[in-house]
Amino acid sequence: MSSKKNLVVAQSGGPSCVINSTLRGIVEAARDLGGIGKVYAARHGIEGVLKEELLDLSQQTAEEIALLRVTPAAGSIGTCRYKLKPKQTEDFERVIDVFRAHNVGYFIYIGGNDSMDTANKISQMAAARGLDLVVAGGPKTIDNDVGDSEFKLIDHTPGYGSCAKYWMHAVQYADQENRGSCPADPVLVLQAMGRKIGFIPAAARLADPRREMPLQIYLAESPCTLAQLHDNVNAQLKADGRCIVVVSEGFDVGDFGQVKDSFGHTQFGSSESSVAQTVTNYLNQHGLCVKGKARLNIPGTDQRNSMAYASTVDLDEAYRAGQKAALLVAHRTNGMMSTILRDPGPVYSVRYGAVPLEQVALSERTFPQAWISASGYDVTDDFLAYARPLIGDDMLTLPMVDGRQRMAVVQPRYASPLLSAYVPQADR
Repeated sequence: MSSKKNLVVAQSGGPSCVINSTLRGIVEAARDLGGIGKVYAARHGIEGVLKEELLDLSQQTAEEIALLRVTPAAGSIGTCRYKLKPKQTEDFERVIDVFRAHNVGYFIYIGGNDSMDTANKISQMAAARGLDLVVAGGPKTIDNDVGDSEFKLIDHTPGYGSCAKYWMHAVQYADQENRGSCPADPVLVLQAMGRKIGFIPAAARLADPRREMPLQIYLAESPCTLAQLHDNVNAQLKADGRCIVVVSEGFDVGDFGQVKDSFGHTQFGSSESSVAQTVTNYLNQHGLCVKGKARLNIPGTDQRNSMAYASTVDLDEAYRAGQKAALLVAHRTNGMMSTILRDPGPVYSVRYGAVPLEQVALSERTFPQAWISASGYDVTDDFLAYARPLIGDDMLTLPMVDGRQRMAVVQPRYASPLLSAYVPQADR
């Protein structure tokens, strides 16, 4: 057996445009450092560890690894929404057994708060079972809800900048649609991701920083009822004859048959109805002050995987965050998440550090109330100053072959199973 310990990297939760850039940063840094053996990717997150499905990324070509930069979502190594709960002791034991069998000494989990909690628990279990395992986290979430509300643990998460850029362009296009179609369709309702925090819908304001559009933005935190929203829209219609409404999927419209995942989070894309549909129905049922109807548009997972809208700033920072995570484990700095911290001053720059997994797992960021306008349906210029640098200044250039985007192709080269088959506890 090689004296070099191997590394396992895994992804959890909803993916993003830049999640594979973080993965690339980890793989290339581990390769260049020289002190790490093989780099395995657990297929579909922690489930891949439990099932002993370990993709050997060390056997992939340098070209394919480099192409991870422009490959969105999680098709390369997979992600999961499987949660290791405290009572699932067999699952935790299985993780340790798999790591021990495959000479794994390093584990990096790319994900949000729940993933950092899982990574922290695995670190503690390894120590209790006498396994020499160094664990780190790589930050990821388009919601920008990882960390604290003071932005001391992390300024922003990889994935958010690209999703914000998507919404900036989406609202620009929606304005042209609404401007042309307003005699018949004076109100256009757009639903943005963001179960409980408003960073994604807030990004709509980046399309109109001088507030020249008839744009209203309703966050999950917006202090408005449906009746107030209706009044606000009619006031906009009286002034401008049209209105664009961007509403968070977490905006409170009452129960509409939400479906929950294993983490207890509402899966809006799988639910019986939607916030946008409820808002649109309410507007049409209670009447608009001009002729015509409200209509809606609900972007889906394209908000997090439209690579053409990816922020180059976001891609670069995601890569550096991955590099930092690899450096942490290589230097045997255990139980930390790589982080992005903004430098003070008017010129945007960041530095990469580390914060304890436990602190991240126990934290919960909220959208600053000071960044919500007095009207309740807009955000302030302070938010724009925060978000504007994250989207960059240009469009990403994508590699093309025969008119189609060239993405990374990870070959299915797996480590040979060394243990008996296992069914994860939650699947039994």
